[in-house]
Amino acid sequence: MFKAIIFDIDNTLLDFIKMKDIAINAAIHGMIEAGMEINPDVSYTEMFEIYEKKGYEYQEIFDDFINKKLGKVNYKYLAAGIVAYRKAREASLILYPNVNRTLILLSKMGLKLGVVSDAPSREAWMRICYLKMHHIFDAVVTFDDTKVHKPSSKPFELISKLLCVKPQESLMVGDWPERDVIGAQEVGMKTAFAKYGDTFGTVHSGADYDLTDIVELLDIVKKENQL
Repeated sequence: MFKAIIFDIDNTLLDFIKMKDIAINAAIHGMIEAGMEINPDVSYTEMFEIYEKKGYEYQEIFDDFINKKLGKVNYKYLAAGIVAYRKAREASLILYPNVNRTLILLSKMGLKLGVVSDAPSREAWMRICYLKMHHIFDAVVTFDDTKVHKPSSKPFELISKLLCVKPQESLMVGDWPERDVIGAQEVGMKTAFAKYGDTFGTVHSGADYDLTDIVELLDIVKKENQL
């Protein structure tokens, strides 16, 4: 019987990759409009190369990019890039279809709802608050809470403690099998793979359930809990 449903955020509740793509393109054009002479396509590739090396939550990406191009940080270009990025990010930060409805119905079923994210606390909470989900979740665990990334058992153990449930009474929902699925299974949680948010071309997730739409969680819970 499930007493709690735990979610990853990026590519599980919202389309993080699409948001990042739109925001980076906006930042590049913002810097160009400010007078920086760069090729948009080349710059896009170089930006994502920085992300690949330093992580998608890296906060100094524009500093690094401008410094690489000019040999120093030009603060006019930096400010233009950051402002354009933030405006585009906020405009494109939207939930996947059926997420809000599904979360509300799960809560009405008496389930506790939690989040386990590898994002830093500030970034995770900004997304949650911007999407007006800060009143929905009973507990949130981020990278800053444990200082380790999934699939370490620590985030999953902590969320269980905060929700006051046993791992065996929880279902973890995430888009990254190597982190979300494996990590949750190691502590005894059942798992659901957010296939709709997959960016790796996963064929076999290893999860107990594969979701093509998050709303499918409702039937899974009804079956497991015999509702």
